[in-house]
Amino acid sequence: MTTPIGPVDSSRVPRFAGPATFARLPRLDEVERADIAVVGVPFDTGVSYRPGARFGPSAIREAGRLLRPYNPGAGIAPFAAAQVVDGGDIAVNPYSVQDAVEAIDAGAAALTASGTRLVVLGGDHTIALPLLRALHRRHGPIALLHFDAHLDTWDTYFGEPYTHGTPFRRAAEEGLLDGDALCHVGIRGPLYGERDLADDRRFGFGIVTAADVLRRGVDEVAAALRERVGDRPLYVSVDIDVLDPAHAPGTGTPEAGGLTSRELLEILRGLAGCRLVGADVVEVAPAYDHAQITATAAAHVAYDLVSLLALDERR
Repeated sequence: MTTPIGPVDSSRVPRFAGPATFARLPRLDEVERADIAVVGVPFDTGVSYRPGARFGPSAIREAGRLLRPYNPGAGIAPFAAAQVVDGGDIAVNPYSVQDAVEAIDAGAAALTASGTRLVVLGGDHTIALPLLRALHRRHGPIALLHFDAHLDTWDTYFGEPYTHGTPFRRAAEEGLLDGDALCHVGIRGPLYGERDLADDRRFGFGIVTAADVLRRGVDEVAAALRERVGDRPLYVSVDIDVLDPAHAPGTGTPEAGGLTSRELLEILRGLAGCRLVGADVVEVAPAYDHAQITATAAAHVAYDLVSLLALDERR
């Protein structure tokens, strides 16, 4: 195994200069292989309220300039343990959700064909469905940990089946998910009615609310999540609105009472040892951000997801 090519050395090239890749990593075309690729999907045609997440990948990459090579919270230097690259963006049709979903599926399949695992920067949450489709063809039914303020298992919006509020209902209906290993984390805020929860239970989801995280603590929550997913192939999907608007104002559908960035990062670190096959960080809308608060949080979330994948590479 060749020594991984790491990010640009910030002691030689200032962070505000040099390549605009995530964490200043090499591009996919600059390496012989890629164990882990950070990939953008600049798409937000599926949003129901504030648009702008199509600019999320570039904002997260910009905020990621400040990331450093060693992650003390995870106990690993991820860019030395694995060949991590910036895989660029999967370009999609901004006028057709159906065309975009198909293009994301095809793009993810091509990127993972040689075994590369992806951390995807959204974009709105619609993109999770085609990513799960691509992973299901490789791994079979997928365990899912979904960090979000919202369930995202609604049926349709204005008659449309593919939106940022419906990806996990479609995934369950298509048989992409392992119904014994599904959980939402951080759920809060008003619903349309009690049926929302009944439908969600029918698909097999457990729920850890934001209040549960507060009362139970991050270690207990992480342990329960590890037990729920076991050794199944796991996908982690992080909607940045799982964070309280104080920590992530730049998003399309903010809800009061959310997790802190510290709580989210510690829960993710508590998933070490799980069989992670892919992940996403979605719904960063920089037009509503202040001082890169949201983009910085998302960059650190992506960094910890990369670190989880790198820990698995090292095993």
